[in-house]
Amino acid sequence: MGNYYCMMAGLPEINLSDSMPSVSLQEVREQCEEVLNKADKQLLYYYYLHWDCQNIVKLLKNPDAELEIFGNFTMDQYQDLLTSAREMNFNVHRYPAFMSMFARDYSYNKDKAGFYAEDEMMYQYLRFAMKCPNKMIRQWYSMQLDINNILTAMIARQNGWNIAEFIQGSNEVTEMILTNKTKDFDLSNELDYVKELMKIVEEPDPVQKERRIDAFKWGWLDEKTFLEPFSIESVFAYLCKLEMLHRWEVLDPEKGKETFRRIIDDLRGEAKVPDEFKAKTAAASRGRYTHQRSSEQLVGEDKLV
Repeated sequence: MGNYYCMMAGLPEINLSDSMPSVSLQEVREQCEEVLNKADKQLLYYYYLHWDCQNIVKLLKNPDAELEIFGNFTMDQYQDLLTSAREMNFNVHRYPAFMSMFARDYSYNKDKAGFYAEDEMMYQYLRFAMKCPNKMIRQWYSMQLDINNILTAMIARQNGWNIAEFIQGSNEVTEMILTNKTKDFDLSNELDYVKELMKIVEEPDPVQKERRIDAFKWGWLDEKTFLEPFSIESVFAYLCKLEMLHRWEVLDPEKGKETFRRIIDDLRGEAKVPDEFKAKTAAASRGRYTHQRSSEQLVGEDKLV
C-alpha cells in the first residue's frame, strides 16, 4: 500500500459544516489517477462502483437517462454489459457478476410487488464491496449495511410496521434485530454506535436526522484514519467525505423535509420511494428497504475479473 503524503497534504481540509467544498470529486479523482499505485487504484474501484450501479439502474429504466460521471465504466461498457446480460444465460465476466445478474433479471423483476430497483442494486453492491481486500474499506461497507438495517428496524418499530419486511441480508446483526424485542435489539453491547443511532432516530427534524447520520459516518472515518493520515484508507475516507458534502450542496433542505415526509406517507401506503429522493440522499436515510432477492439470484460468488 502506498503512502500519499504529498497528495493528502496538498488537499484542502474539509468539514461537514462546509457549504461548498473547495475541491471537487473529479479533481481528487484525477489526482488519484496520477499518484496512486495500481493496487490502490483497484481498491478505489469499489468506491466508484456505486456510481456505476446507479447508472445501470437509470439505463434500465430509461436508455436516454442522464448519467453520473464518476463511475468506472464508459457508456459503451454500460451498453456492452446490458446487451450481453440480456443475450446470455451466464454472467458477463468483464463486469462484477451481481451487475450482470441484476441487468439480466430486471425485466422479470421490475413489476413485482416489493421490488425497488435502487434499493436492490444498492444491497447487491454492498455485498460485493464487503469482499474488498482492504480491511478498513470492508468495515465501512459492512457498517453501511448494518446501519441501514438498524435505522430501518427502529423506524419500522416506531410506526408499527413488520420489521422483517424491511431488513436486508443475513448476518448477526439482522438475526438480533429479528429475534430481540428490547429497545436496542440487544445490539448496544455488540456495536458501540447503536446508542448514537437510537438518539438519531428520535430526532424529529428529517434534515437534522440526515445531518446526524452523516456526522456519525464522518466521525467513524476520522477515527479509522487518524493514525495513518497519508494512507490509501485516508484517500478513501476523503472521497467519502467529499461525496457527503457534494450531496448536501445539491440538496435543498426544504425539499429534503418534504420528500422525507412523503416517504413516510408512502411507506404507510406501501407505495414506492420517490426517485428524486433516492437520487439525492444516501441509502442510510431511506425508510424503505426491500426484500432480499430470491435464493436463486444470490447463488454463487460475485467475482471481479
